[in-house]
Amino acid sequence: MTPLRIAVPNKGLLAEPAAEMLHEAGYRRRSDGRELVLLDPENNVELFFLRPRDIAVYVGSGTVEVGITGRDLLLDSGSPAEELMPLDFGYSTFRLAARVGTVTDVADLAGLRVATSYPGLLSKYLADKGIDAEVIRLDGAVETAVQLGVADVVADVVSTGTTLRQAGLELVGEPIMTSEAVLITRTSVASTPAVQQLVRRLQGVLVARRYVMMDYDIPDERLDEACAITPGIESPTVSPLHRHGWVAVRAMVPRIDAHRVMDALWDVGARAIFVTDIVACRL
Repeated sequence: MTPLRIAVPNKGLLAEPAAEMLHEAGYRRRSDGRELVLLDPENNVELFFLRPRDIAVYVGSGTVEVGITGRDLLLDSGSPAEELMPLDFGYSTFRLAARVGTVTDVADLAGLRVATSYPGLLSKYLADKGIDAEVIRLDGAVETAVQLGVADVVADVVSTGTTLRQAGLELVGEPIMTSEAVLITRTSVASTPAVQQLVRRLQGVLVARRYVMMDYDIPDERLDEACAITPGIESPTVSPLHRHGWVAVRAMVPRIDAHRVMDALWDVGARAIFVTDIVACRL
């Protein structure tokens, strides 16, 4: 059977989180950062480590079946590829920035030069807004384009905007788009069992990261109150204890709420409250 080919970022901010997520999903992890191809025979998968910007092109051409890249890079590429699922890491925003006080509204871009590493995204945005501006394509950092006289405005992917502010620029208007890491596949291609299995595994990783398992003991007469606090994904598991009038309860709760839930359970009489990580799951 032909291995499932997965494109993985080889460098940049998405590389390590993507490799870690696939590892948590049960796939092999390369031991040498210089490896560009890694065969995982146990899962019948072949991993190709590529430049994040190129991944959408390879997926869109059908060279690899699926890949992990940024939503911004996917849309900027113009490749016939589409998002299968968001992966909850690598968050950023695509923003406009200009010298302080020179551009106060998106409409002010008309007739100006806008430098960016994402010409596809920017051109579509300007066209949708009906703004006639010159798009100047640059590779890499664009924050110095205004200072060097190459452009009047820049459009860049930022996490906090600190780098732009250090270059004497201020953000203009609302974000053009919000991005994160996504799993992508070729447009209008039927999903195969191997791809469906990959999606289930990644969904399991996301659930395991977002939830913890909570166990506690509760008197029978307070069970309904406790279950209202910990309804679980479908329903909590309730088991009788040897101690008369008490039951043991197990339920999944959002990781972010774990301590608040423990406090609430204690207040209704729960004792022996334990929280454990979920390594993997299927729901």
